[in-house]
This record gives sequence, C-alpha cells and structure tokens, in this order.
Amino acid sequence: MLSYPSGMNVSSRSVRDLADLLRGHRRQRGTRWRRLSAGRQALLVLAYLRKGETYAALACGFAVSTATVYRYLTEAIGLLAALAPTLEQAITVAAGKAFVILDGTLLRIDRVGMTSGYDRAFYSGKHKCHGLNVQVIADPVGRLVWISPPLPGARHDMGAARAHGIIDAVNTAGVRAIADTAYQGGGPAITVPHRRRRRDLDTGRYRPLSANQKAVNAAHARRRAPGERVNAELKNWKILRKIRSSPNQATQLVAAVQTLMITAT
Repeated sequence: MLSYPSGMNVSSRSVRDLADLLRGHRRQRGTRWRRLSAGRQALLVLAYLRKGETYAALACGFAVSTATVYRYLTEAIGLLAALAPTLEQAITVAAGKAFVILDGTLLRIDRVGMTSGYDRAFYSGKHKCHGLNVQVIADPVGRLVWISPPLPGARHDMGAARAHGIIDAVNTAGVRAIADTAYQGGGPAITVPHRRRRRDLDTGRYRPLSANQKAVNAAHARRRAPGERVNAELKNWKILRKIRSSPNQATQLVAAVQTLMITAT
C-alpha cells in the first residue's frame, strides 16, 4: 500500500486539546513509551473521525500496525466520549439562550444483522435506508448544545425525544424550543409550524393555510435554519456519514464527535 501527504479541515485547537488529553492519560497510566507521540496519535484519531479513513490506510500512513491503530482509536474515542455533556448539563446551557432548535437526523449504517428481522428496527421508512436516529439541540446562531445517544432509525423523532427525556426536560426547565412538525404535541415549550388544516368534506382537499399562517411558517423556518447547519456539520465528520462499525458502538463515536464539535466553538 502506498502513502501520500494529505490534509483535513480540522482546527489546530482540536489537535492540541486532544493531544493534551492523551498526554494526561499517559501520565496517569505511567506509560513509558509509545510508538506514536500524543500529538501524532491525536492526528491519527482526527483523520479517522473527520475523513473516515480505514484502519489499513491509517496504519500505512502512520507506519504502525492495524492492531496499534485499533488500540489508539479505542483509547482516544473513549476519553473524548467521557467528556461529552449530559442532557442535564445541556439544559443548563440552553436555559441561558433565547431559544434552542430541536431536530432529529439519521446516521446511516451498513453493518446490521438480517437474521430474525433484527434489521427492521434500524430501517427508516422516511429515508429508505438503515440508520440510527440522533436528536440534536442547537443554539440560535448554529452552535451545538447537545447530541443524544443514537436509537434505531425506525424510531420517530418525537418518540426518540421522549425516550431521551428531552421533551420533559425542556418543558420542566421552561426552555423555549423551535422544532418541525414531527414534534407536534410536545408541550408548551416546543413551538412547531402550522400544519395544513383538515380536509374539506365537500371537496376532499386539505384546506389551505391563511396568508398569516404562511408568514408565521416562513419565519419559523428561518429560525430553524441554524439547526440544519449543525446537522450538516455533524455529517462533515465522515465517520458518521455511514457508520461501518456495529450500531452498538455508535454511541461512543457520536459522543466523541460531539466533544470535538463543542470544544472547537
């Protein structure tokens, strides 16, 4: 296998912060020698998360074995995941905002067992693919506040938000949340756009929205736009565009990326 110089659009701060985290972990463990320095290990981990490089490609580029790549990645991802905020911490941050944006997104996966219908829970009828549902909370200017642990992709956004306790948390704390129509009935703290009114019994067609309702929906969509940008930034970490590992291991991947996104802002 051949190696070549390459680059990735990750801030130098992310490399420094991760390298410092790894150095502290090595001192705590009393590690005497490693094949790669903490800085090189941090670079390896970011190349895996940001660019989705395979173990074999990383092993070639960093002149180590694939087993070493696996150990370095497992170690660093675990350290990053442990720093991810909890929902309670996220709600505390959200309480200081004018409002937050709540949205769900699907992370595609390709390693799902097909026996005994195990894969059905991961199949999203909306997106026509297997994946994992994550709930994302962003602030009004498009900065990440929190990402939920992933659930099977067949879960509806409202069901996933309730399962994580997001709906109860924002209503209890009085945090105003802007969301799409999937979160209809989420309580007084959650604002959703107007839906088309019921069918006209005479014509059989949906009754159109009024001009005022359409204007309200347009303003609502503009407020939700920063949340869509956060979802796009999340998938700029290519390891999450199509998760190749077991769905059971996706929780740590999502938490690790969440830590990097929050500390970079």
